[in-house]
Amino acid sequence: MFHSGRKRIRRACAAAVGVLGLSLLLPTAQSQASEPVCRDLHMAVTLAGIPETMFGRLCVPDGARTVQVLIPGGTYNSEYWDTSYDADTRSYRRAANDAGYATLTVDRLGTGRSSRPLSALVTVIGQADVVHQVIQHLRAGTFGPAFSRVIVGGHSLGSAIAMMEAGTYRDVDGVLITGMAHRLNVLGALPLFASLIPAVLDTKFAGLGLDVGYLTTRSGTRYGAFHTPGPNDPGVMGADETTKDVIAPGEVLDGALIGAIAPYTLLIDVPVLVALGDDPAFCGLLAIDCSTAESLRRSEAPYYSPDARLRAYVHHGYGHSFNFAPDAPRFHDFAARWADEMVGR
Repeated sequence: MFHSGRKRIRRACAAAVGVLGLSLLLPTAQSQASEPVCRDLHMAVTLAGIPETMFGRLCVPDGARTVQVLIPGGTYNSEYWDTSYDADTRSYRRAANDAGYATLTVDRLGTGRSSRPLSALVTVIGQADVVHQVIQHLRAGTFGPAFSRVIVGGHSLGSAIAMMEAGTYRDVDGVLITGMAHRLNVLGALPLFASLIPAVLDTKFAGLGLDVGYLTTRSGTRYGAFHTPGPNDPGVMGADETTKDVIAPGEVLDGALIGAIAPYTLLIDVPVLVALGDDPAFCGLLAIDCSTAESLRRSEAPYYSPDARLRAYVHHGYGHSFNFAPDAPRFHDFAARWADEMVGR
């Protein structure tokens, strides 16, 4: 009995030590998993047969098998998805990584650290082909991990690019559409179009070698163009003005056609999430009913096939660029739950 008692005590102590060791190890493993490995990529692509370079930042949490390719809108670059201002709240990239998804935030050709073709060559159709080339590399493991699932996501003009890419090449597993719908509110969109000027007239873009076709926004116009009716936060406005970028006229033309007029999205055969703010450019009596997520879904449903299993989200209290909203995590959480359900990590 004495020896038996000693064995029981030794087993109990060993179990206690094991549990203690596990409890000591778990926080370390969790903290490591929550910190993605990020690196900058300068990806060789072609546009109309001409060699170009697309910049992207790839961030991969431990064990991620799904990557979200995130395309910014017009006069934005990859900073839209990974803003350095109040990043813990407003960075979609961080939120997606925390949810277990890899991300590739890209600069459209002509913007950021991507190469700058002649503006006449830059269109949504061409940008979609470039994103398609990048997605093929992600699946093949060219940049490290080979991803088995891809979600392509866009904001505004970037959404038109995502629509075109997904409908044309059918090489993704889900599509995230933000700041874009199929019925434009012309009056509400006027402040955006009125804000555009040739980028060569803005000192921010001096010395970049841009041709006169590239456009940007006049100083001081971004709140009315992108953020109203949200709060006019000086920190947000300063960061948005500092990191603003350019758009090519061809992107405006075929972006409007694909994103807001033609039902090209009927070709998309994977799950889609459409998300809008209280966006003057799309919401209104003669455009989209943005009062609820269901009213938005009903408005957009005729433009999608049943295979899209369309979901919708409305971020009330902010405008076109609602990723800058002070309560942006509401959208981040919704998008993560949608991706978990429809695509998986």
